[in-house]
Amino acid sequence: MIDSRLSNLYEAYRLEHAFSGNPETLYHSMQYIMDLGGKRIRPLLVLMAAESAGGSAEEALPLAHAVEIFHNFSLVHDDIMDQASVRRGQPTVHERWNTPTAILAGDNMLVLAYESWNRYSGAGKLQAFETFTATAKAVCEGQQKDMDFASQYQVGIPDYLGMIEQKTAVLLGCALQMGALSAGLNVEESRLYYQLGCSVGLSFQMIDDHLDSFGTQAQTGKRLGGDIAEGKKTWLYLRSTQISNEVNRLFAELEDEDRIQAVRSLWVEQGLDVGLMELAESYHQEAQAYLAELKAKGRDVQALNALCEWLLARQH
Repeated sequence: MIDSRLSNLYEAYRLEHAFSGNPETLYHSMQYIMDLGGKRIRPLLVLMAAESAGGSAEEALPLAHAVEIFHNFSLVHDDIMDQASVRRGQPTVHERWNTPTAILAGDNMLVLAYESWNRYSGAGKLQAFETFTATAKAVCEGQQKDMDFASQYQVGIPDYLGMIEQKTAVLLGCALQMGALSAGLNVEESRLYYQLGCSVGLSFQMIDDHLDSFGTQAQTGKRLGGDIAEGKKTWLYLRSTQISNEVNRLFAELEDEDRIQAVRSLWVEQGLDVGLMELAESYHQEAQAYLAELKAKGRDVQALNALCEWLLARQH
């Protein structure tokens, strides 16, 4: 479950630091993506780790906001690259405005993410900067790999898992580690929080992939089967090719809704809808092991554990 106290604390800070400036078109488009909602998992992880490690959530707010701004910057640019028209049930930034404005909005959000980090004046500021910068680089590398995989014939499951670790999981790890650093932990001690976040992130992505193929647009706020329509080499696709060549035939012969329906049916027949959730559970168990290790070191992990359980069970 989401900690409503910390959620309200961050939301108040986010609104207090809403984007504004000239030209209005640029800042309005930036604030638009920030206002579309979402679960705000990443900033919450910063605040939860800060408290778990004995620090102050209030002091860590600029770091939490930096992570959320960066996350939304990446969504703006990802939607352009994926030619996505819907985000969180609403038009994407490039659809609502235009592609050049969306590119500039993302660029400026990246700058303002670092500006938010610079507002932080607590413990571990330099270490947080190094963690944040290394993570930003990894996310960009992961996104490029994601796009490259679409045109590469030989992609293995380890390649895919490594890609999503960079594209998605490391930002959750970064959030937790920066929160722990803000509490005064050294880099070595904070690394457990980073590893926890990566395991949570991998489980989170497996569930996202499951919802993309087997959920509904009402659940996800995105087009159902978008990954199938785009020909993405997800775990579902790669595991399916290990069973038979049928998915490749469907990808070659069908397009759009016809492809989505046929591939979904195939994957259910192959038991991959269940298999993907079993993989999500395995990463969840990894996260539980890191939580147990942190608890043994005297850290308060009750709120983090509740969030992990909620993420595994989520339906959106």
